[in-house]
Amino acid sequence: MSASEGERPIEEGIRTDFRNRMDYGSYLDLDRLLGAQHPVSDPVHPDELLFIIQHQTTELWFKLVLHELNAVRDYLEVDDVSRAGKALARVKHIFRTLAEQWSVLATLTPSEYGEFRSSLGSSSGFQSYQYRSVEFILGNKNEGMLTVFEAKPEVHSELRHLLDTPTVYDAFLRFLARRGHDVPQGVLGRDVRRAWVEEPELIAVFLSIYNDTGAYWVEYAMCEDLVDLEDAFQLWRFRHLRTVQRTIGFKTGTGGSSGVDFLRRALDLTFFPELYSVRTGIGATDRDRGGDADVD
Repeated sequence: MSASEGERPIEEGIRTDFRNRMDYGSYLDLDRLLGAQHPVSDPVHPDELLFIIQHQTTELWFKLVLHELNAVRDYLEVDDVSRAGKALARVKHIFRTLAEQWSVLATLTPSEYGEFRSSLGSSSGFQSYQYRSVEFILGNKNEGMLTVFEAKPEVHSELRHLLDTPTVYDAFLRFLARRGHDVPQGVLGRDVRRAWVEEPELIAVFLSIYNDTGAYWVEYAMCEDLVDLEDAFQLWRFRHLRTVQRTIGFKTGTGGSSGVDFLRRALDLTFFPELYSVRTGIGATDRDRGGDADVD
């Protein structure tokens, strides 16, 4: 059949018969994916679909983030820093995408959201086990959070595993030790089930790296990859906070949290604190450190 005027003809080599071939929809399981949006408001509010898709796509990205961060940890454990850096760069771009995605949800006005918010019941992003998994593998561990997932044994087990195993930062510090850097034994042997807190003794390790990037370029580049990741993650957190504040003000969250105040406190958390603290001492003179360079 010839194309009508104005129509672009299908190229001769393009396949059109998929009775015995895999097609695009089958490969991506689109019937199930696109059938997974089930608004619960009654009558169905037209903006609830936006709310559902926003959070479902976030969870899909989180799935990839976890895949990549597990790979980063594995690569570092075998000193494959090139692949670790590539995976970290991918995670950084995912969080930048997620940060921009908040602008779509921000088109939901307080009045519109208020018309179906009560339909959410006690469901909340606080209950996202994938988000909690990302926090755990990056170092913000909290065993108390596991109680939220006790009703789902498989999820609880996955989080328990992440609680009991080293973080990406632990793997990086062990890599530095194998490269000859003086990482304290107390750090290398720490209880990985505990949340990471700043270790002042590590500042000297990172200062030596940053003050001689020529000799330690591999380590230096990995440090900056981690800083890039944290910056992207924190931007996502900030955009989350601002979107919530714009949409519900200072209301309590549907899951029982304090809402905006809870999200604001999260901005004070940092995964790699020494990589920020070290910047104060990079290139510092004796006078910057409180000494006097003119005194013999």
